[in-house]
Amino acid sequence: MHPSHPSRAPRSAAALLLLFLITTMTTLGLSACGSTADRHADSPQFRDGAFHNPVPPKTVGWREAPRLIWRFLFDKPAEAAPATPLPVAQISREQLLAAPDRSLVRLGHSTVLLKLDGAFWLTDPVFSERASPVQWAGPKRFHAPPIAIEDLPPIQGVVLSHDHYDHLDKAAILQLADKVRWFVAPLGVGDLLVEWGVDPAKVRQLDWWQSTTVEGIRLVATPAQHFSGRSLLRSNPTLWASWVIGAGDFRVFFSGDTGYFDGFKAIGEKYGPFDVTMIECGAYDRQWSGVHMQPEETLQAHLDLRGRRLMPVHNGTFDLALHDWHDPFTRIAALASAREVALLTPRIGEPLDLQATTATAAWWAPAPALTQAD
Repeated sequence: MHPSHPSRAPRSAAALLLLFLITTMTTLGLSACGSTADRHADSPQFRDGAFHNPVPPKTVGWREAPRLIWRFLFDKPAEAAPATPLPVAQISREQLLAAPDRSLVRLGHSTVLLKLDGAFWLTDPVFSERASPVQWAGPKRFHAPPIAIEDLPPIQGVVLSHDHYDHLDKAAILQLADKVRWFVAPLGVGDLLVEWGVDPAKVRQLDWWQSTTVEGIRLVATPAQHFSGRSLLRSNPTLWASWVIGAGDFRVFFSGDTGYFDGFKAIGEKYGPFDVTMIECGAYDRQWSGVHMQPEETLQAHLDLRGRRLMPVHNGTFDLALHDWHDPFTRIAALASAREVALLTPRIGEPLDLQATTATAAWWAPAPALTQAD
């Protein structure tokens, strides 16, 4: 054994605590100090050196933070992470290329691969083992991605919702840079990509309600109620957004991260109905309900949007909250059944044809049962 260094343990503990704060604040909504460049100062969402929600959402204040951090560190539920491996379906490039148009594969958390008009679109690609600024600590994946980045077919576009580590994976972006034709992002997030080395000619960044068309696919950045930042020193330096993705008469909604707010009704009235809504349902708690929805609110958002089928995302990959890992699936399945909402709960890696009547299994339960989505 090597002799211990008298200051190493305190320094290590301090580093781990700092890392914990950085990664956890992306879930809790802890406010930080600092400012950002004002290159997007003409945005209605930008003032006083940062982006803002129209109405300040309920988040965790610094007075509440110590007790909450204690719970995260020492009082997690027994089933915060799966006790056994999840039933991930491995998928190949050949299977993706052969998949029908208007289909999708969920790759984990909020990473979804869509096939529209014969081309592939990827939302919030996170492929690293940890949703963290480093790979030696931080929230660790429950499962490996069902396909490696190098095995993916060429990607027409990547759609990004915001800059948090469980949605914007720098290593994945750099690995995807030569494989992806376009990156579409909210204001400021595109600047990050360029700083990391992505070709500026590939990057389009939008404010809320702005749209762009790429090879016949229309993308609209729509409002969300969240926050941004990748360190404790910069508060809301980039914008967050939800997305409307349209291919002809086929429409998909992707929520990114958001609390429940009246914007869903406005989006539904302007761009609905949607063939499928991919809405966050996970990493929630009453204490930070302003920036992450409860399952009841996820269902209501789907109804506000006038969605046909609901696929809950932001779950099943990382332990980011204080609920059991399977709680989002169990709760949203019960709620959807009670309201007769068609629910899609594919296994990670399981391809779904969105033009067909689709039965997906309750794979998170001890004895999976089929749920019908039509």
